[in-house]
Amino acid sequence: MSSIEALYIFDEHNTPLLEHTYTGRPPAGSTLLPLYLAQPAPRPSLIYLPYTNPPTLLYSIIQDQLLFLCPSSTDTEPLQVLEFLHRVVDVLEDFLGAPLIASKIEAHYDVVAQLLSEMVDGGIIASTEPNALKDVVEAPSVLKSLLGGVGLPSSTPSSLSSSATPFSLGGRASPRLGPSPSTQAGSAVPWRRANVRHTSNEMYVDIVETLSVTLSPSGRPLSAIANGTVAFTAKVSGVPDLLLQLGCPGGVGNAIALPVFHPCVRLQRWRDRPGELSFVPPDGRFVLAGYEVDLLGPAALDSFSTSTTASSAPKLNLPAIVSVQTGLGPQASDVEVRLTLNPRFKGKSSSPLPSSTSSSFSGRGGLGKGLGGAGFGGPAQGTTSAPSIEEMVVHIPLPAGIKNVVDLRVPRGAGEAGYAPGDRAIEWRISSREIGILMANDRGTGAGATTTLRGTVVGQDDDNELEGSAGSVSLSSNTYDYADDQISSSYQASSDSLEKPKGSNGNGGAKKAFSKQMKVLMPSCATVSFSVKGWLPSGIKVESLMLDQKRSKGLGSGVSPYKGVKYLCVSKRGVECRC
Repeated sequence: MSSIEALYIFDEHNTPLLEHTYTGRPPAGSTLLPLYLAQPAPRPSLIYLPYTNPPTLLYSIIQDQLLFLCPSSTDTEPLQVLEFLHRVVDVLEDFLGAPLIASKIEAHYDVVAQLLSEMVDGGIIASTEPNALKDVVEAPSVLKSLLGGVGLPSSTPSSLSSSATPFSLGGRASPRLGPSPSTQAGSAVPWRRANVRHTSNEMYVDIVETLSVTLSPSGRPLSAIANGTVAFTAKVSGVPDLLLQLGCPGGVGNAIALPVFHPCVRLQRWRDRPGELSFVPPDGRFVLAGYEVDLLGPAALDSFSTSTTASSAPKLNLPAIVSVQTGLGPQASDVEVRLTLNPRFKGKSSSPLPSSTSSSFSGRGGLGKGLGGAGFGGPAQGTTSAPSIEEMVVHIPLPAGIKNVVDLRVPRGAGEAGYAPGDRAIEWRISSREIGILMANDRGTGAGATTTLRGTVVGQDDDNELEGSAGSVSLSSNTYDYADDQISSSYQASSDSLEKPKGSNGNGGAKKAFSKQMKVLMPSCATVSFSVKGWLPSGIKVESLMLDQKRSKGLGSGVSPYKGVKYLCVSKRGVECRC
């Protein structure tokens, strides 16, 4: 069993915000922080400090520029301690709001201290579910802060006990502040609050997949992984019992690898019937499951070893791909980046928008408040039948020896490319409106819209080398003796060298050396970042979401919750093409 000895929180300036000791006598935060900062960046999440007394394992995570440190001097389970730190971040974001900043922790230190005390008891992890913690710790609010600032009781009237005696002039009786007896009893389900009530019953499913693809210079996929997250938002009264059915081509059991689940999921049901998630959800938004999908399939390795042609490689239906050509132009210093957009992802401009799922679900539209926030709603919303690409960014890393990139240009209506001397990359941004214009100009060829970016790379010493490669004349004061009959032959040899600059001697050798040096200054890859609404690269979709009326409690007969489903694919420099 892992023992949590202490928790230290520091702000972005390495100023201590909180020190909470659970058990033992761990080293102070002022001792551990210099030892942590002495490690070279990037610092690992687990550092062994042998020179402390006693020797200590230091666990750390960074969230919103806040540093969380947890020391341990005993044999512990590393993943459990790191998971505890992530749970602390999730709980603080749930109570204080995201993002976490130092002023929020300082303003609500009493709430943070109560939360940390409830999450760990004597060094043993006790309760880390936000729903369960809300039953014993009162979340801060603006009204309570105002009441406390003027000296009035900060608890609301509903928190008074029903058996409390009203105020009297004699002062003999006083109201009982804090949670009601029913709340103190807690819920039968550890991860769900007791006595949950909602005026409008709603359930939302948001499936988000992060794409990571690597392409060879020929366009052959080397690796393609999609990491998925199933986010669920439950705003249902009582204790609902739900069944979520997932499906994909080839079967969920064959596609999904390394699944992880929220504790509310009944694992035996998933083992017996892969794709079925039976659970009693927490109240509010939470992560129901996570998974990984290999988009190339199990036969990709065999195709790589048996065939070298690009046509035999597994095919990927990506929203956009990029290719880079280097060494162009008369001086071999030009770079061309070609972006190709898939015509399948044009989106749909007509209104009203169709539902993104089957007839058993309703489109989220403006009601969507699941993972992704307001980005899921709006008139440019994509659907499964017509997915739409949001803003796209092409990132071209540059070597350290580049001094500048001049004559950087893109076609009109194809976004903007930005670079400043000293930057280590070129950023090419294309808005969703410009993507729609490029798609419309495709003229139905089916090959996809294509646009290019071109620029000229200038190295640190390119000015002198450019002069030498242009055939600059140098005068010498040395004199040479030669016979008259050698004049014509020497003149003919010099004229031949001017007419054939690509020979082994003369200016041709300088140009060849110059082109070899330019290869060092050329970019080696380019990445594409985008988001696509209404499409998942794995093909996973929600088949059904059912509420078991017999096993559910407190919902009421005849109540049918509103259901909504959203799909989103995100690539943060995830599609990389090497050159």
